[in-house]
Amino acid sequence: MVEIPAGEITLRDEGTGTTWTAPVAGFRLATHPVTRGWYRACRDEDPERVTRPRAPVTEVSWLDAVRFCNRISLRAGLSPCYTLGEDPDGLDVTCDWSADGYRLPSEAEWEHACRAGTAGTRYGELDEIAWYRANSEGGERDVATRAPNAWGLHDTLGNVWEWCWDVYDPHVYGPYRVFRGGGWNDHPRGCRASARRKSHPTLRIDDLGFRLARSL
Repeated sequence: MVEIPAGEITLRDEGTGTTWTAPVAGFRLATHPVTRGWYRACRDEDPERVTRPRAPVTEVSWLDAVRFCNRISLRAGLSPCYTLGEDPDGLDVTCDWSADGYRLPSEAEWEHACRAGTAGTRYGELDEIAWYRANSEGGERDVATRAPNAWGLHDTLGNVWEWCWDVYDPHVYGPYRVFRGGGWNDHPRGCRASARRKSHPTLRIDDLGFRLARSL
């Protein structure tokens, strides 16, 4: 994980034209998405049975991801961030942002880290920094094989979308959670630092994974 400096980020929802500014405290973020091999090993499954263990794990729901964060926090002797209830929509999940365990980044943290001090559409040339529809050859690719941003983060754009903590718009979409970053099957428009998507927290799909964060 790398330490991300504090800052401020302006986010934009293209559907409504709404913009808002959020402060971001310093935090830690993994340099790449959680991989297949590590995900399986941390769930006490045999990693040697996993094909391409360095590829990002996919087919993981938002609820799967927060449970995984708690699981590896406990394994590392850290305090879990999440308290989960029985709501199938995950609306009773709470996060203790002061806990020292692993968690998903907030949407503001994610975009602040992705941009790494830049203000443009992307932090570099798309073909150099991202796996997307034109160069992925039809599937996710091993992590950290494209150029990182200025803060040492790989694959924030392209390869797989990444779950964030936030509810997208509860008044319109109910429990839908945000994911960011674009994936291997997306056109360039989907692989922008500002691109936002959302789905139900039980969604599992082949171009959506997650990355770990920790509070300082």
